[in-house]
Order: sequence, then C-alpha cells, then structure tokens
Amino acid sequence: MPLFKKSLFALGILFTASALAEATHYPLTLDNCGVQVTFNKAPQRVVALGQNTAEIMLLLGLEDKMVASAFWPTKVLPQLAAQNAKVKVLTVEIPTLESIIAQEPDFVAAQLPILLGPDSKVAKREDFAAIGANSYLSPGVCATKQDNGDIYGSRHTLWNPSLLYKEIDDLAKIFDVQARGDALIAQFKQREEALRKQFSHGKKNLSFVFWFSSASPSADAYVGGKNSASGYIANLLGGHSAVTSESEWPTLGWESIIASNPDVIVVSSLDRNRWALDNAEEKITFLKSDPAVSQLEAVKKGHIVVMDGQAMNPTIRTLYGAEQVAAQLEKLGLDK
Repeated sequence: MPLFKKSLFALGILFTASALAEATHYPLTLDNCGVQVTFNKAPQRVVALGQNTAEIMLLLGLEDKMVASAFWPTKVLPQLAAQNAKVKVLTVEIPTLESIIAQEPDFVAAQLPILLGPDSKVAKREDFAAIGANSYLSPGVCATKQDNGDIYGSRHTLWNPSLLYKEIDDLAKIFDVQARGDALIAQFKQREEALRKQFSHGKKNLSFVFWFSSASPSADAYVGGKNSASGYIANLLGGHSAVTSESEWPTLGWESIIASNPDVIVVSSLDRNRWALDNAEEKITFLKSDPAVSQLEAVKKGHIVVMDGQAMNPTIRTLYGAEQVAAQLEKLGLDK
C-alpha cells in the first residue's frame, strides 16, 4: 500500500475510533491479574518497567506522563525515538526499588513478573501501595502458570494477541485516551490478518526454533516455548514450534535441538550486552562452526533468520518480529 494511502487508512481508523470511544469515568476500577486497581484520575507520574510497557505508552502518546523507564533488551522502535528521548532511562537492565521510588511515581506499570510481583526481587505491589502509587502487570504474563519452578512459568495454551490488546485497552482507559487505544488495536489486527492471509496457502507447515540467547557457546540455549509468543509467530506464519516444552522460556541442550531438526532457526538480535551470544552474528557464527550443530539441515540450507529479541516476549514487538521473519522467509522461498 502506498504511503499516502497508508496515511489515509490510519487516519480513517483514528476517526472511526474517535467517534466510537467513550471518555473514562473516574473512579475507574480494573481487574489486573486478580488484583482490583482503582484510579481516581489519570496518573501524572509514571514509571514504565519494561520495554513493552514503555512502547505501548509511547504509541498512545503518553510520553509527557512518563517520568522514567527501565529494562530495555533492544532499542526503542525508530518511530518512537524522539518521544522516548524525553523520558529518563533508569537502566536498560533490572532497576532497583530505590531508583523507582526516587522518581515519586503515582503509577508503576510492568512488563514481567521479574520486575513486579510476589516473586520479584525488584518490587511487590505492596511496595508501591505504601507510597500511594497504583501498579499494573501485563496480562500476557499473568496467564502463565507457576508450576515449573521458573518465575516465567509455563503456558498451557498458545499465547495470542487478545491479551496484548487488553493491555493496550486498559492503559488507554486509565489515561482516558481510548480513541488512540482503539486505533492502535485496529492497526495491529489489520497487520496480523495480512500475515495470516499471506501464509495461509502454504503447505510446508515449517517447524521453528526461536533462540533467544545463551550464556556461552557451551551453555544450554534459552528458547521460546511451544505456547509462547514465539509459538504464536510460528502459527501465524503457517507453521509450528519444534520445541515441545510448555515452559515459557525452557533451556535446551543442543542435543535436544538437533533431535528436533527444525526447518528454520530464528536467532534473536539483542542490544543488551549481558552475554556474548546476545549478538545475532555470534549466534550465527556458532551455528555454522559447531561440528554437530552445523550439520542441521536448517543450517546447511541457510534457513537461519534474525529477529528482534524483544519480539520473543509477548509484547507489541511480537507482531513486528513476525513481519521480520515473514520477509526473510519470503526471500528464502519458504512462504509458499
């Protein structure tokens, strides 16, 4: 679609959403991960814990309400860079509770249970309630089950964007910007449908392994679980995950990955510098040089694609990641 027509399409969505959206009536009470949260007015000083939370708020045009953000596995979406430059970044890694409270927030929203929740080493909801600040946790991570001893838990049904759309809708209601939220959800649904239509005629049913990172070449690989956001991407593109674990982030030895014999290996690109294999090129070098792994058909055929690492989390980036993978599959002739 030409850029001019895309702009008209987006404006049409926004106009329609504006006509249908209702203003928030405060006090607003929402159920968030089993916790009742009440807002007497729109928050004015927000700390966004996690890239997804921050990017949703930026897409909703709420940068003036944000006093800080933290935990950025990758760089901000390019189209949001100017808005994000106005917001203080506490750290691209995991922040301390003290650094969050120092921002005097009246609302703290988080992407992951490692950043907020009963098992978090950073903060619990009571910490913010004690200073009069509301808190919010992404519904997408609340849907996991804590039954495997891992803080990320397991997911027994395939993740889908309805949980993401609920998060967008919730945040739009909290800040009384429902028209923006409706327009953003409509745009994502249109893009999702376009991808599903593109790959609906394929007969390959490709199997995928989504490799997030490893502490070292000799260490096990952190991969996306069967029902994770990565599994959703595989399903959206007419395939399935070669990983059978329902854990959200299982660690697999390369013997297990070799046994699964995936058709496509998706390696993450991360901007953080925690581990050497956060880098996509380092991953690809390992895949091609390791004596055993290099014998995988996917490696020998060059069926290795690169995707933004944040897309492997259940976030707005998941759809962007699916589009990245789709474009590379098309170049490889694997979209038919």
